[in-house]
Amino acid sequence: MKKIVLLRHGESVWNRENRFTGWTDVDLSEKGVAEAVKAGETLRKEGFHFGRAYTSYLKRAVKTLDVVLDRMDRDWIPVTKTWRLNEKHYGMLQGLNKRDTAEKYGDEQVYVWRRSYDVAPAPLPEDDPRNPRFDPRYAGIPDAALPRTESLKDTVARTMPYWECEILPALARHDELLVVAHGNSLRGIIKNLKGISDEAISEFNLPTAVPYVFEFDEGLGCVKDYFLGDPAEIASLMEAVANQGRRGCPPPSLPVCETPVSEAVVCRSVFDPVLCLGRRTGFACRRSSPDRK
Repeated sequence: MKKIVLLRHGESVWNRENRFTGWTDVDLSEKGVAEAVKAGETLRKEGFHFGRAYTSYLKRAVKTLDVVLDRMDRDWIPVTKTWRLNEKHYGMLQGLNKRDTAEKYGDEQVYVWRRSYDVAPAPLPEDDPRNPRFDPRYAGIPDAALPRTESLKDTVARTMPYWECEILPALARHDELLVVAHGNSLRGIIKNLKGISDEAISEFNLPTAVPYVFEFDEGLGCVKDYFLGDPAEIASLMEAVANQGRRGCPPPSLPVCETPVSEAVVCRSVFDPVLCLGRRTGFACRRSSPDRK
């Protein structure tokens, strides 16, 4: 059985600060490095022996891959970097705090910008220094191909040709491949692999540095997919990703109390326990709540 592991990068500094990141090249946080170490150790214990790896041009993905391969003692395998695996470009939202933006524009609008399939934020102006045409790493790419903003649909349009023409065919030469990229570039790939609808993909949240395994038959047809790790922990991490753009939720790195919803009493704070973590995760409230009764 041939396998491709999809891995979102570890927590970045702007993930920790709950900012829209997109193509901004921010580093991993200390937590993100630790997540990458854990992912590498998990993959090693599960017996993976990757023959090749792929990643984006952005350092949070590149460094996650470096750490993972180091923990697996496979630093020597070929690595291909491509801009086509970059995160979705968030246009003028890049650098803004998600909760502050929700306070200004409302939860629904931020949800549309973050999760809708075909709606893109406002684009960067041509003279904006954040415009990728000024970045030397993209000097060899035609300007018309470089985004000033993107929807998930746009991200899929640049990612899937590379997947279909480069990554998937490599399974003919290697039994196991590793792809370390970003929440939205990977969501686009997952959407196509699993046949998820344009509407349903908005509800799919990919946690940082949790290996997601796809198994393929000899004809390169996808036959099975699963996360490596504790299901309850992964569900909680997914819910935390979903809540990053909501006004009532604290930053994603804050610790979570483990009081089951069924046993919890009302959380009398600025954080609504149902809004923040929901019934699906089984957790009721945050330790940071100033007035929990």
